Amino acid sequence: MGEAHAARQSAAGNDAALGPKAKLLVFIPAYRCEQQVKRVLDQFDDATQRRIHTVLLVDNRSPDGTLETAIERGRQRLKHCRFVAWRNAGNYGLGGSHKVAFGYGLEHGFDYLIVLHGDDQACIQDMVAALGRGAHASVDCLLGARFMPQSTLEGYSHLRATGNRVYNLLFSAAVGRHVQDLGSGLNLYRLAAFKSRHYIKFPDDLTFNYVMLLASCHLRQRVAFFPITWREADQVSNVRLVRQAARVLGLLLRFMVWRGTFLATDMRERPIAEYTGEVMFEAAPQATPAAP
Repeated sequence: MGEAHAARQSAAGNDAALGPKAKLLVFIPAYRCEQQVKRVLDQFDDATQRRIHTVLLVDNRSPDGTLETAIERGRQRLKHCRFVAWRNAGNYGLGGSHKVAFGYGLEHGFDYLIVLHGDDQACIQDMVAALGRGAHASVDCLLGARFMPQSTLEGYSHLRATGNRVYNLLFSAAVGRHVQDLGSGLNLYRLAAFKSRHYIKFPDDLTFNYVMLLASCHLRQRVAFFPITWREADQVSNVRLVRQAARVLGLLLRFMVWRGTFLATDMRERPIAEYTGEVMFEAAPQATPAAP
């Protein structure tokens, strides 16, 4: 995944580099990524698994074999952390799956929620390196940024990169601070900052991350960005670019005009009383054999 990524992975290669102990939940949202999710789970080497408490894969009613493939690969790969495969009760969208994961993390006493998308565009080792540097220690949101000088883009079109940078500037002007990415597939959240569950009425679709960022800035949460490697190869995009761009711009304009009032409104197309689902597979870490 490029020289910059390889350097960060090397720097994060041992468990001691992962920083102070904290109860970490890695949330993998998955939808129609049967081929890619295998590679995502393969990213978790033994040292990373031992630092993480639980990997929670949330399948959003995929019509293909995403869930079954994830369970099989997770069963084979994840030996040193808990692995939970969850299926949403309905198609809740990407934002809805985030709400499931936030709820799970808060209910089970986790300190941090790490988001790693199931389509294999980001790499968990970039987060491991950030944890090793202590980048998470004094923030509420640590957000992966594709457009920082130290970041690496692989297979990402120049037109889309330019469009993202323009939107970063617009959001920066609106919130009064430097926004370096509106929503990549690799983020970390300190769960204590989300106990109020103020995110519940945020959109359930792909715009969830944009509203989360606006809310974090409005609430004066501590937000920081860190460089990541981002690649596009065989991923299947669920984004209609023109429509998505127009919707994001509309969200930003409404925020600029109404701010707190806008963030308090219910932005969901279909309000859901409770984001439920079912654990389809769960496995505890294997015990390490005692030395003879």
